[in-house]
Amino acid sequence: MALELRQQLKLSQQLVMTPQLQQAIKLLQLSRVELEEVVNQELEENPVLEEVSEVDENRKIETEAVSPDADEGVPDNNPEKTQEVVEADGLAQIDDWQTYLQGFSQGGSVAESFDDEDHPSYENLLTPKTTLSDHLMWQLNLSSIADHDKVIAAAIIGNIDDAGYLRTPLEDICQQTESTQDQVEDVLYRVQSFDPAGVAARDLPECLQLQLAYLGLKGSLAERIITDYSKELEERRYPVIAKQCKVSVDEVLDAARFLSSLDPRPGSQFSESDIHYITPDIFVYKVADEYVVSLNDDGLANLKISSYYSNALSGKEIDSETSEYIQEKMRGALWLIKSIHQRQRTIFRVTKSIVKFQREFFDHGISYLKPLVLRDVAEDIEMHESTISRVTTNKYVQTPQGLFELKFFFNSGIGTTGGDSVASESVKNRIKEIIAGEDEKKPYSDQKIVNMLKEDGIDIARRTVTKYREMLGIGSSTARKRLF
Repeated sequence: MALELRQQLKLSQQLVMTPQLQQAIKLLQLSRVELEEVVNQELEENPVLEEVSEVDENRKIETEAVSPDADEGVPDNNPEKTQEVVEADGLAQIDDWQTYLQGFSQGGSVAESFDDEDHPSYENLLTPKTTLSDHLMWQLNLSSIADHDKVIAAAIIGNIDDAGYLRTPLEDICQQTESTQDQVEDVLYRVQSFDPAGVAARDLPECLQLQLAYLGLKGSLAERIITDYSKELEERRYPVIAKQCKVSVDEVLDAARFLSSLDPRPGSQFSESDIHYITPDIFVYKVADEYVVSLNDDGLANLKISSYYSNALSGKEIDSETSEYIQEKMRGALWLIKSIHQRQRTIFRVTKSIVKFQREFFDHGISYLKPLVLRDVAEDIEMHESTISRVTTNKYVQTPQGLFELKFFFNSGIGTTGGDSVASESVKNRIKEIIAGEDEKKPYSDQKIVNMLKEDGIDIARRTVTKYREMLGIGSSTARKRLF
């Protein structure tokens, strides 16, 4: 078959996203911390971009009362942008920079700051947190152990997870260190003697056995129970354990109570995550009978175009190459300023719509949360559902009822006996309340919870109750039962 070249016309449609549009979408879905990082990076890389100094900063907090007569427009919280020069087709089309810069705020100078060289940096004052691996390696280096065994021990320590367990099969460590099974097991027993007690165990029973041995309780009833009757212990079948061990139920209960006091995650004290404080992106206040929505701009850099570069562009002494470079950087800076402003505006409008739909929640609490889907808000503010999804991810609002992620207010509905529907989060909260008020010696079954919810007018299936209970991290009635 002969090969030949041909020209062919083909009509097709495709969506082409400009880099500026991609940046705007990216900024929309970033969390507050991520946005601050992006802005700081742009301030470092783009010389045209500047942060407004405190001397010049005179910004108004964007607020608006949610009421039927409220103006649908959102105040512009960027006073530097005194005229609208950005059209829908993008900033890349701006050619008359001098006309634009005449309307752009150039006043003010960036406040000077001086570094005190006599003072060490804050980073040098921080003490790194000791990890579980560091703690174990410190003990290993202080141990009298052969060089090859140290290699095996280091491999074992390197495979211990944050909870303190060795999940890797010993065969893999044998291949990794070119050692025999007996050698690896001998070194493993040595590592298991390290602090914290129970570390390097391969499962929970072994972890508890190691802790019992450390406490001098090897051969005790507690060790026998955890070794031979761990399943019965998990199911709280104490009479069965007592019969098999030929002891009284009270003795089994005492042993079970002691086992429950041991640490099932011995490595957790070294792997606890640092506390991350959430800064809300927006606030909702109640003033009289209305709710006021206010953006939180604290910590966000107030950006402007550098007067130095704008004046240089207005002059005639720069060459064409330099002028093109400055214009390119200005396009990027202006688009960033516009994208951040649009992001804040969208968060404001979405929150305002949520307040309108969930007014009863803000008045009375989670029990009055209504079913709400992305389409409801999207149609209300005339935006696409994907935009609502992006803007509600990792964005937090401080309300009179507490701090919530914006996604919290969107949930499916559960039918009621009266024909209405109630939000799934409200049902979860009700299930949590029911279980919190139960008798621990006679916990409610899932079917019992279903019947109690029906008394409240909530029509729900047992499997749904089971799913919600598991989502809340609550065990079954058997797991919740307490005999002592």
